[in-house]
Amino acid sequence: MARFHCPLPLHTGDAVSLPPSAARHVQVLRFQPGDGLTLFNGEGGEFEATVTRMGRSDVDVLVGAHHALEREASRRVHLLAGVTANERMDWLVEKATELGAARLTPLSAERSVLKLQGERAEKKRAHWQAVAVAASEQSGRNRVMQIDPACSLAASLASLGDAGGLRLVLSLTAGAQPLLSVVADHSDVMVLSGPEGGLTAAEEALALAAGFVPVSLGARVLRAETAPLAVLAALTL
Repeated sequence: MARFHCPLPLHTGDAVSLPPSAARHVQVLRFQPGDGLTLFNGEGGEFEATVTRMGRSDVDVLVGAHHALEREASRRVHLLAGVTANERMDWLVEKATELGAARLTPLSAERSVLKLQGERAEKKRAHWQAVAVAASEQSGRNRVMQIDPACSLAASLASLGDAGGLRLVLSLTAGAQPLLSVVADHSDVMVLSGPEGGLTAAEEALALAAGFVPVSLGARVLRAETAPLAVLAALTL
């Protein structure tokens, strides 16, 4: 059954109008009154729903039974990822959502090709959040990965404070340990990865000073959009 993100308070028996993005999708799929669909608002579980009216640009539904289904990974992973160029960042956001990441902070690192500031940065964040919503709808997740505003590595590390959890930085240095030898049974993990060209030595030193442990994915060098996904696959599947 088709699934739609509906970021509204939902309760069984409610009559609601779908938000514009979901309504457009229902219109494109040519739903008719009486057709069933699934709604989730990101607050836990999902709801059955039935279309009651198809307007020219709006759609009304009756909210049915709630099902307390969660398909989240057992380990909460927060990615801090260097912003990649072109559509590669969209791909990273989509796949990170499918693989179960809880949160993603886009970083403007020294070697980032794409630099984001001001209105452009907010438009990109909104776009990536929409990509995450669509990936949640497709993958069956009832939670949506949070996309933070893009910021510098220094600003991101400063905002962490004493936040708990294991902190890891993907590194090509000789002292980096194999990923799975470090993670053990940690249920809350933060993973820092660089943009194209990786983190500079100064940026990696900044991460180490903030308590990040250097880890390796092996002898091969992975692309900036591939490495964090390899970590997620290892930690969440």
